[in-house]
Amino acid sequence: MTAAERLSSSATTLTAPRPAGCEYAMALACDATAPAAARHTVRPVLTAWGLDADTLYDVLLVISELVTNAVEHAVPPIKLHLRLTRTADGRLGAYISVTDGGPASVRGPWTSSCAPEEHGRGRDTVDALATHTGTRAGRTATSHWATVHGH
Repeated sequence: MTAAERLSSSATTLTAPRPAGCEYAMALACDATAPAAARHTVRPVLTAWGLDADTLYDVLLVISELVTNAVEHAVPPIKLHLRLTRTADGRLGAYISVTDGGPASVRGPWTSSCAPEEHGRGRDTVDALATHTGTRAGRTATSHWATVHGH
């Protein structure tokens, strides 16, 4: 698939209107507690939005992976942003964005403490679960995002 086809596909995926008030954002500590704190805090939000159990699980796993990557490979601040999405055929999902202060100059505590084969699969997990993924890098911040929809 060409870049133009991906852009076209991504633009047409979310054609149904999004319900009002279905966005959520939170700041996270830049430490090992952040992934669990994010999952714990957003689970009731995602449940209230009506995500089915499988989609909820996938969204929480993607959140965990993106937040872990920010903690391990970036500098603060870290902010999680969620938005309810709906495909043209009515499947609910979520747009997930984790914004950080950009790349860190040193490796994080987890990646520094273990062998290379014990880490490094987070982006593969995100790519496998998400409909679309991407990165937006700016002068003072980087956002890694993914869209996850029900099956």
